Amino acid sequence: MPRFGVNYTPSSGWFHHWLDFDLDAVRADLSSIAELGLDHVRVFPLWPVFQPNRGLVRPQAVDQLVSMVDAAAEFGLDVQVDALQGHLSSFDFYPSWVQTWHRRNIFTDPDVVSGQAFYLRTLLEALRDRPNFLGLTLGNETNLLTESNPLTPQEASHWLESLLAVCDETAPGLPHVHSEYDAVWYEDGHPFLPSHAAGLGAMTTVHSWVFNGTAQRYGPLSVESVHHAEYLVELAKAWGAPNRPVWLQEIGAAQPEISAAEAPEFAERTLENVLTCSNLWGVTWWCSHDVDRSLVDFPEREYELGLLTTERKTKPLGETVARIVALARSSPPAAVARTTSLELTGERSAWGPGGAFFDEWMGLARDGVRAAIEVER
Repeated sequence: MPRFGVNYTPSSGWFHHWLDFDLDAVRADLSSIAELGLDHVRVFPLWPVFQPNRGLVRPQAVDQLVSMVDAAAEFGLDVQVDALQGHLSSFDFYPSWVQTWHRRNIFTDPDVVSGQAFYLRTLLEALRDRPNFLGLTLGNETNLLTESNPLTPQEASHWLESLLAVCDETAPGLPHVHSEYDAVWYEDGHPFLPSHAAGLGAMTTVHSWVFNGTAQRYGPLSVESVHHAEYLVELAKAWGAPNRPVWLQEIGAAQPEISAAEAPEFAERTLENVLTCSNLWGVTWWCSHDVDRSLVDFPEREYELGLLTTERKTKPLGETVARIVALARSSPPAAVARTTSLELTGERSAWGPGGAFFDEWMGLARDGVRAAIEVER
């Protein structure tokens, strides 16, 4: 039975809430999430707030994170923590010790990576004994930072392997993972590879966003859009070892590509399709609460992604997701036997929206065929 959760976006202050941390407000947010029937949250410390100096991880910030995890337990929610943010909703957050006069590559500089290891170790030592702690993601979509921090695939391997080893050594037995946006699957020449995504860490994580050209090219409720998450999970499975879990770590209905009126249908059809996949660890919707419009300079699509409003009121999208989750719990969906298989062909650009392989797989989906994907080893 897959897990169902949400990426926690605080209802007040967005992720800047770490600067004015209010545990009562966090509890109220978590209560509203639990009322939707969800079982876990993914949370996002801001790296420069938690580690303002390479040798300092602020004890107060760590204590606040621990109190958030404990508060989640009060509402029956498990917690997965992303550490190196890094990138969130079009904004990049870097500590001063890797910028301007101290500019260093966050993936390849040995001192920076040593500082990151210290940060991860500090978080894990504080969290590892919490019974509702689900482990760390190294950072949110860290491959979005490669343009300003160039690296080779070999250097990406070294960075991922080094920091995942720190996680496994400090908090063994927990499902520590890493995450990339879909360039890892769809962009030729990208330094983070499908073999990284599907071969390192306890699970493969995928982030399904149809504003990547899918909704624009094919339509918001097209076969391609509502099967995109399913396709991405199957693509990830093809690259991984047999029975390796895949976590749909982000899925959302972003405006204007998907209107508020279309969002409930998009969610229902997308979840119905992805729940046919075997080895699906869980689905974590983006996101819990809308972003207050008093916060400026966000792309328009970031403001109303929530299942709940900034006043913690459930939106029609939230009602739909809650209903689907309740139905899945009462009548657990069975994975579909995929008797048709397509061999993956072409470069990565062929696998994404508009690509030949993508269109071939989606053509079968349009005919009602749920195809597996095979990678020649």
